[in-house]
Amino acid sequence: MSTEGSTRAILAALAANAGIATAKFIGAAITGSSSMLAEAVHSVADTSNQGLLLLGQKTSRRKADQQHPFGYGRDRYFYSFIVALLLFSLGSVFALYEGIHKIQHPEPLTSAIVAILILIVAIALETYSFITAITESKKIKGDVSWWGFIRQSRTPELPVVLLEDAGALFGLCFALFGVGLTVITGDPVWDGVGTIMIGILLGIIAIILIIEMKSLLIGEGATPKEHDAICDALTAGKVQRVIHIRTQYLGPEELLVAAKIALDPGLSLQDVAQAIDDAELRVRTEVPNARLIYLEPDLDRTVAADL
Repeated sequence: MSTEGSTRAILAALAANAGIATAKFIGAAITGSSSMLAEAVHSVADTSNQGLLLLGQKTSRRKADQQHPFGYGRDRYFYSFIVALLLFSLGSVFALYEGIHKIQHPEPLTSAIVAILILIVAIALETYSFITAITESKKIKGDVSWWGFIRQSRTPELPVVLLEDAGALFGLCFALFGVGLTVITGDPVWDGVGTIMIGILLGIIAIILIIEMKSLLIGEGATPKEHDAICDALTAGKVQRVIHIRTQYLGPEELLVAAKIALDPGLSLQDVAQAIDDAELRVRTEVPNARLIYLEPDLDRTVAADL
């Protein structure tokens, strides 16, 4: 479900940003607004972002092979990291450059009303995209806060689209702020100020996403809630306790679980095999993302030492 939901959010953002980018470039050409030009480049970057996210989803579905026995699930993390590292950062650098240039060499706007109308329409379209991302994220967010969801989500596309859409909405408001004050005051420097605000915003978003996507790309384990659920599921039947456990997400929906478990002493080989099978079934029932489970049976040596 999370893959389908993230795809819907990506496609909604792709459609919105493609149309908005075209309108912004036309508006920038007519008005000469650097805020509008920065927002147009921002929308092009966002459109490219969605293309990379869709590419990551496609390549991650490749079947496991000898060279990649655990599959290609992390492709989604890789392309999300590229989105954060390159496109957001380049958008930030471009906006900062344009804003500083406009402040140093201010130029009057022409047909500013055109820019304002385009920005208002763009805000409406971005709001639709943002609402779509929020709706799809709520299905898997649970009871954590939105910041917690961005930090803890193992599905990279939804946090990327959420932050991207939020950044786009704030960026449009900053552009509207710059163009509006330029019209009111007659001073084109405000257009440059709005552009710099857009650049700073994109830089902050880039840093947040780079940190989160890098962590996912390196490999994150189960969430605390999932970890507790796995341990509780393992400790039942003929399993006395979990001696130690390691988990890692191989992809957004594929969790690797490796654990050493203490079994009741005196079990036959057949009983040991059955106990492991039962433990795996319990874990998969409680945590469906636990696709790969490796359990090593052992004796509870702490009990033996006490005796």
